[in-house]
Amino acid sequence: MADALISVLLERLASTTYEYIGGGVKLVLNVKEDVEKFTQTLRVIQAVLEDAEQRQVTDQAVKIWLDELKDISYQMGDALDEWNTAILKQQVEKQEREQNALVPPNKKVCFSSFSRCFCFGQVSRVIHHHKIAQKIQGLNDRLTEIYEERKKYQFLHKELGIQQPQQPQRPPTASYVNMSEIFGRENEKKVLITKLLTDSSEGGKGLLIIPIVGMGGMGKTTLTQLAYNDDRVKSHFDMRKWVCVSDTFDEIKIAKAISGDDAPSSNELDYVLECMSKSIQGKRFLLVLDDVWTHHQKKWEQIEIPLIQSGAKGSRIVVTTRIHEVASMMRAKAHMINLGELSEQICLSIFNHMALSDRDVHQSKVFGDISKEIVKKCKGLPLATKTLGSLMQNKRTMREWKEVLNSKIWDLEKVEQEVFQPLFLSYYDLAPTIKCCLLYCATFPKDYEFERDDLINLWMAQGYINLRGNKDKGTTGDTVFDNLVARSFFQEFEKHPKNGTITSCKMHDIVHDFVQFLTTNECLIIDHVDCATSESKVLGDKVRHLTLRYVPQGPLPLPYNCKKLRTLATFDSRITTIDPNLILQLKCLRTLNLSGNSIKELPEVIGELIHLRNIDLSHNRHLKKLPDTICGLYNLFTLCLFKCSKLKKLPENIGNLINLKHLYVEECSDLESLPRGIGRLTSLRTLDVFLCDGDKEEALQVGDMKNLNLEGSLEILLVADATDKSEVERAQLWEKKLFDLTIDFKRQTNSISSVEILNALRPHPDLESLEIWNHNGPWPNWIQSFHNLRFLTVCRWTVCELWPLGKLESLETLTLWGMVGVKKVGVEFLGLEDQTSFRVRSPQISFPKLKKLTFHNMCKWEEWEGVEDWTKEDSEITIMPCLSELRIVDCALVKALPEFLFKTPLQTLDILDSWTLLERYQHGNREWAEISHIPNICIPRMLPRRQWKVSQDFCYDPKHLHFPQMMVTRSAHL
Repeated sequence: MADALISVLLERLASTTYEYIGGGVKLVLNVKEDVEKFTQTLRVIQAVLEDAEQRQVTDQAVKIWLDELKDISYQMGDALDEWNTAILKQQVEKQEREQNALVPPNKKVCFSSFSRCFCFGQVSRVIHHHKIAQKIQGLNDRLTEIYEERKKYQFLHKELGIQQPQQPQRPPTASYVNMSEIFGRENEKKVLITKLLTDSSEGGKGLLIIPIVGMGGMGKTTLTQLAYNDDRVKSHFDMRKWVCVSDTFDEIKIAKAISGDDAPSSNELDYVLECMSKSIQGKRFLLVLDDVWTHHQKKWEQIEIPLIQSGAKGSRIVVTTRIHEVASMMRAKAHMINLGELSEQICLSIFNHMALSDRDVHQSKVFGDISKEIVKKCKGLPLATKTLGSLMQNKRTMREWKEVLNSKIWDLEKVEQEVFQPLFLSYYDLAPTIKCCLLYCATFPKDYEFERDDLINLWMAQGYINLRGNKDKGTTGDTVFDNLVARSFFQEFEKHPKNGTITSCKMHDIVHDFVQFLTTNECLIIDHVDCATSESKVLGDKVRHLTLRYVPQGPLPLPYNCKKLRTLATFDSRITTIDPNLILQLKCLRTLNLSGNSIKELPEVIGELIHLRNIDLSHNRHLKKLPDTICGLYNLFTLCLFKCSKLKKLPENIGNLINLKHLYVEECSDLESLPRGIGRLTSLRTLDVFLCDGDKEEALQVGDMKNLNLEGSLEILLVADATDKSEVERAQLWEKKLFDLTIDFKRQTNSISSVEILNALRPHPDLESLEIWNHNGPWPNWIQSFHNLRFLTVCRWTVCELWPLGKLESLETLTLWGMVGVKKVGVEFLGLEDQTSFRVRSPQISFPKLKKLTFHNMCKWEEWEGVEDWTKEDSEITIMPCLSELRIVDCALVKALPEFLFKTPLQTLDILDSWTLLERYQHGNREWAEISHIPNICIPRMLPRRQWKVSQDFCYDPKHLHFPQMMVTRSAHL
């Protein structure tokens, strides 16, 4: 990890600022020269780190040397932080002076309350700057000593042309396999063989490429061996070739392996490829490229083109890889086979075959229960199961089996050598920054569900992702996350329902064991905290990231010396109070995660943790306020207050957090407004709820949005009447490149104001998702120009007429909920034009891309009009040609579905709590024939009308609806 940390630090050093803004000291001592010298020395040391990282596994002295190097790197990062914080403090003070100069004397605000608790204390600025400079000078001297000490280890130097240290190598593979030792994968084998034998090709090339993708040890090679040696496959192909590619994609080596006995001695690429082409000319071949890592298009095309041109139709290439980008590069994702975990039962069969095959029946029964518990450690990974099974072959006593069961998996040497070896290959293939980000995942418990944005914010907090130029989380952070996904380090993905990006994932337990193994001395997870444990005493001075779980109700415990901690996180805990003395020990902290506890307040001394970048207080339902001193945390990137339902207000001086990029206040139900100072946070990218109160002068106003560079998703919550149209226009919302926008008129009573505000809140024309809640006027005048709008939700409107939404050519999902004024959905909704008076009639398409349509709680809606009697027969009209899902819920009065729906490609029809429709389209009725072709139908079976028990106001309150008996079917074929 030292290589990764130092790469990040060198980037930070390259962008270091030395000068101060105000009067005070500039370039105290020779700090600029010291930093530059430190940088040069660190670059020389970096050149030997690849060798040192690998030698530390077996050489304790090298490990100690690396630990000291990491410690100095951390300290230099802290020193740069102190230097930068001093600069930021002067920037804020300058802004305050300028702002106060514009305010009348009787309204001036004091901004110095938090400054008294600032970590510099009462020490004068000059003296403190001098101390920072001395600290940097001392670190420079210590690094020079480490630099000299490196010589005695004779590290290999990668920048001087000296032989490179050898990374772990995967043993070469062959096509042979012992069928008797293979369990599971029957379905995957069937799919693969079908793809091999089916006479089809990709894009007319006559050649089909089938990638098999999965994490190391998942059984990709074994599955391929099973198919390769199948008798049907053998007889189907004229020739079969197995090539073990591994790390280096050598075109000449691969081409010669395919040529076999016809391979030339020459290494001239063109001649070698020509010989390969001749060897397969006109033959239907099966080529296996096992363990491919490269995703460079040009290298692949050198081999692919002659294979396509020379092989016969029906030829196949099977590629095994752990990197999804390989499948993308080969343009073969459509035929990709993803290998997941094996079932626990199959793993048990593998384990017992390896561990107990030579035991008698009695012994097998004795160890049976322990076998099941050991297999659970493997979490469906075939390689881990086989390795642990072979480990138990020579263990004969119950004590030996229980020792394995109760040990950490990485403490077993055989596991480290065999199971972790494939993961080491994947790890060493990562860039230094990505290594840091992967290893940080060791701070979370097993089976934890990572939220994409949260994880990226945490990487930023540790400095692993630097913000250079215009790059921000949306580029560098997403790139790192996607890279780890592509290389199979993450699994069990959840995707955004609108844009399809991965929003959350998990990490396989064996991968989690692996990253914990690599971070043994730096990351610690403690369950049922016991401050006196020997483990905490031994690791106390090395741990940088601490996770506490299951802390009972009471104060946050202090398990050991916390002075070097950079992360403190709690999970599944019930902490109520925090000792200020504990906070004062966390001077190096970057991330403080106290989510899900019962904390009522934070200590004032939180303002002294100047390195803090990420504070997560979400789900603290008793938290009522934040201390003003939090506004002195100038390095803070992320402040998460999600579901702090008792939080009354935010500190007035929150505008001083000039580096704040993400502020989450959603579902803070007692929070009536936001401070106006938020409008000064020009670094802010995420504000999940823009809470505006037009009645309070000191509260955040819509126009304050102008200076914010918001992106992604935004909810604008208007909690009172605001009639100033110019204030709304000042926000210039049309310049914010948002993907998803929600506008909620929470307590708007003035319909004129509501209309003006909605028209003035015209979003950027590239907006893709829009929700409008509680509006009591007509449709906005800009809706018709939104050609990129894909998702539209309208809730709780009193409007009586629907805008011709069928004209929105990109709309994919439409939800209309609580439109209490609508009695009829007419042809105007479709956006069609009556062409009866036109001589020339052009084809019309209504809702050309609509896939999902939902009507919910339309309590006065009675009629859904079709187009049959509206236009002449020869008009060319297409309505909803892509519609696949229709849901009608709690619309009690609507009588019938329009005929054009029965011509759409509907796959799912749900009719729930909509009485008249339910009765009309019951199975057995004449109208059932109109919908019976739809594959998936959800319609309750109902008793006769006389047995319904309905309140007289049933159309307004779905809770009053009552079905005495109900059965739901998901199939039209009853």
